[in-house]
Amino acid sequence: MIIMYFRRHQTPAVFLTLLFTLLVFAACNKANILSSLSKTESSDAMLIPASNKPNIVIILGDDIGYDAIAINGNQSFETPNIDRMANDGMNFTQCYGSPLCSPSRTAFVSGKYNFRNYNEWGVYDLSSKTFANLAKDAGYATFVAGKWQFDGGDSAVHTMGFDDYSLWDAIKAGAPGRHYKDPKIYENGAFLSSAKTDGQYGDDIFTRRALRFIKQNRNKQFFVFFPITLCHDPYSPTPDDPAFAGWNSRNPSDVSWFPSMMKYMDKKVGEIMDSLKTWNLYNNTIVMFAGDNGTPHGIWYKYNGVLREGGKSLTSERGTHVPLMVTWPAKIAAGSVSRNLVEFQDFFPTVADAVGVSIMGQYGTMDGTSFYPQLTGASYKPRDWVFNHYQPNTNKGNDQLRRWINDTTYKLYDSTDKFYNIYLDPEEEHPIKRSQMTDAEKSLKQRFSDIMDSLKLP
Repeated sequence: MIIMYFRRHQTPAVFLTLLFTLLVFAACNKANILSSLSKTESSDAMLIPASNKPNIVIILGDDIGYDAIAINGNQSFETPNIDRMANDGMNFTQCYGSPLCSPSRTAFVSGKYNFRNYNEWGVYDLSSKTFANLAKDAGYATFVAGKWQFDGGDSAVHTMGFDDYSLWDAIKAGAPGRHYKDPKIYENGAFLSSAKTDGQYGDDIFTRRALRFIKQNRNKQFFVFFPITLCHDPYSPTPDDPAFAGWNSRNPSDVSWFPSMMKYMDKKVGEIMDSLKTWNLYNNTIVMFAGDNGTPHGIWYKYNGVLREGGKSLTSERGTHVPLMVTWPAKIAAGSVSRNLVEFQDFFPTVADAVGVSIMGQYGTMDGTSFYPQLTGASYKPRDWVFNHYQPNTNKGNDQLRRWINDTTYKLYDSTDKFYNIYLDPEEEHPIKRSQMTDAEKSLKQRFSDIMDSLKLP
């Protein structure tokens, strides 16, 4: 438009002079832009993954029930970054695991009900693939940092699909050692020397290791599993507490530190999220935060206006209902809420869909249902029940078998035949007598029973 104006209103000589000036300016400006891009492309902000496949970061909190998160109704603990995940992405309100960590985590990484591959506390059946194997098969760089609790050390870590790692409780034999102040950390097939860990905080080291791995692999796809050790006991001050400097890691556990530990766990989540944004990776990275089981006994807090105690180890809602927040700005609308049922076996097929790997055949029997379509807005048939085969086989000898199935309203136990309306009776204090059941309740109870009968080894 400028050129047309001067062609109409100025002499040919003036027009030619102006045109020459504009061409020189454009050439110089183009050179400057290219030079600037060249410099920027070597910086953090412009490193873009080579493929449209999403990166994946899965953060699993230890002893974090649904009721421990502020946005879910907790009024005693501060979780602004986890709340921000829910606001930035999708908050799943009906996610369920097992009441204790080892059986819950086995289901989480394998996509299988425990009767298929869980036999011993803290030991993983290496014949079962994990979601890291899926990612590795799809060409992802894979990493795990935090609480391992699967035994086997270096060999098992690689067999289960991880390229690199930084772990606590990597080998079952012997004491696992501390995991907060002065942590015992396992890397590259050996434990770090005390010179590298004395005075340090375990989850600080794990967060740094995970971020270093992400930064090193930010120009390709990465899969990071971060089973953070917070907020399991022993309860103690964090580096943000003045008492941390003088704290002896052999001091007894003190539940008064739990709110501070929750806040510090949330801080680590925020560091992961903020780093992804700084490195221009956030938009195409699926970040999940979940808890492995209910909030611990002995921890009291206000939840939806009511004083409540944690229910870890209980088979009721307080022991099995866990948080799940997922962000992925490229696909998930901010502020989304899903009230569809999710169980821990669903994470394996969800990762399979995200990385583009078929799980038909080569990964064995899969019990999960992918919730990936919910993330992308695709057509999706929600599951209408969740199932748990729970026989923890703890180191202290708890091998009691309990099996149950529930939807969002009703729950049936296999061994006792007790049937509850868990919407009206979440503490499961009043089983419904058959004489009081409606025809619809009788029909549903029979259906639940038939499903559980089908979920057994031959």
